[in-house]
Amino acid sequence: MSSIIRPDGAQTTRRWIVLASAIFAIVVSYGQMALGWGQTPQEFSADSDETLRVAGYAFSIWGLIYLGLIIYAVRQALPQTGESLLINRLGWPSAAALLGIGWWIVASAFDWEWATVGLIFGSLIVLLIPLMLNAGAIRALGRTERDRWLVVWPLAALAGWLMVASPVNLLTILTGNDALPASPSPTVWAILAVVVVALIALIVTARLRMLAFALPVTWGLLGAFVAEQERNAPLAYVALAAAVAVLVGAVILTFRLRPGIERSAD
Repeated sequence: MSSIIRPDGAQTTRRWIVLASAIFAIVVSYGQMALGWGQTPQEFSADSDETLRVAGYAFSIWGLIYLGLIIYAVRQALPQTGESLLINRLGWPSAAALLGIGWWIVASAFDWEWATVGLIFGSLIVLLIPLMLNAGAIRALGRTERDRWLVVWPLAALAGWLMVASPVNLLTILTGNDALPASPSPTVWAILAVVVVALIALIVTARLRMLAFALPVTWGLLGAFVAEQERNAPLAYVALAAAVAVLVGAVILTFRLRPGIERSAD
């Protein structure tokens, strides 16, 4: 249950840094598109995407992710919001991830290729590790508790989308620099990436017992299916099968397992 303890000075400072980081990430993203400096994220992602591609429409998920993140950050800045366990433990990791995705926009705009790889994987890891470490506390949240919907869901959804975007980013850079190993084939590398993403999504969902991480992964895998249908049918149908497996598996893991069993694991 969320604590009603009011934040102290250091915790309040952290909350304002989280809010500033969220504003930075969103302003940089939409500011880049509005002002047109450098290449857009879509243009960056489309360059050398011969190995694994995600349909352009799939990136519209950023609108929902940004909405959730700004709600998460603004809520923390409100004086009536108590310092709960999850707000405390996920605060600094979320600030780091928000700064990471903001700087990724800058790096992609100026085609700083390897910087984008470090930033996107770093943002994923800095969120995913604390989410997994705090899985017990997350599973213990009631269905109507605010921290479930206003802390865990926005952050897990961001991590879920980064789970798809990170290997796509890496394969794009490796392909563009002729650094992808010749054996096995690019299709095999892409299929391996899809399978690993799907497996991690199911593992994370098994720990968290909520759909927040799995839904963006499913969306991204469906985007890969749409994008690869004409160019690489085997890869496309592997992506489709992975998307279905993640969605069905996540629903079963979230709703069919008896409460209490998973909580005893921590």
